[in-house]
Amino acid sequence: MNLRLWAVLALLVSLVSLAVGTSFAKSLFPALGAEGTTAYRLVFATMMLMAVFRPWRRRWVWADALPLGLYGITLGVMNLLFYSSIKTIPFGVAIAIEFTGPLAVAVWTSKKASDWLWVTLAVVGLALLLPLPGADAATALDPMGMFFAFTAGICWALYIVFGQRVALRYGALATPMGMLAAALVVAPVGIFHAGAALLDPRWLVAGLAVALLSSAIPYALEMFSLNHLPKNTFSILLSLEPAVGALAGWLVLSEHLTLLQGLAIALVMTASMGTAWSAGRTKG
Repeated sequence: MNLRLWAVLALLVSLVSLAVGTSFAKSLFPALGAEGTTAYRLVFATMMLMAVFRPWRRRWVWADALPLGLYGITLGVMNLLFYSSIKTIPFGVAIAIEFTGPLAVAVWTSKKASDWLWVTLAVVGLALLLPLPGADAATALDPMGMFFAFTAGICWALYIVFGQRVALRYGALATPMGMLAAALVVAPVGIFHAGAALLDPRWLVAGLAVALLSSAIPYALEMFSLNHLPKNTFSILLSLEPAVGALAGWLVLSEHLTLLQGLAIALVMTASMGTAWSAGRTKG
């Protein structure tokens, strides 16, 4: 088996690990809330990344605080908003809405007229998620959940912009330092909302599992894939995340989607894949 095929398999396993980890995280919400669960994920992930990359070996100066802080804050807020969104809307739908962030960045940087086709598909997909007149109230999506997912997408777009800058400047060390900033921002929020429950051994072990499945394993596998796959191929495969999330939500959380919600996810995925394919053709 060649390296490229291994890279594809690694990325697919990464998507599954992230979906299972996030689904498991949602099961902790009754005890810890979205805020406490997010704090667990970021704090434990920071500890894991610090142990692996040992960023203290580099000499840091105060000038590094601003770029790494912006990167880390957007990462932390993005995680907090996304976990807040899946409290009330299905996992797969939340990912599809959040995907509008990186999609907007890709289209903005491309500026190809044909990319407006993908924008149109994404807009139609999002429109299908809006409550229609006469729609069944039982299947309608919570407006606040949609708002949280959409603002998480905005943070994802900023995360990409800030992340590219710190990656060029600090390389692999940007990730643990950015994660540290994210944890410092979100941990107080988690402590305020979850309180002493965060010290319960049952939830500590569960939080460690969330961080491992949602951050440590996906990060390691994605780095391997990025090193052995063309960027557009990587992006196209990453576009499967909403479908994997919807499947995990169904299997782990018993979340069921309506036909329109499933169609909306498919349209956003198609838009994301199309944008990645278009970018690959341009570079080729």
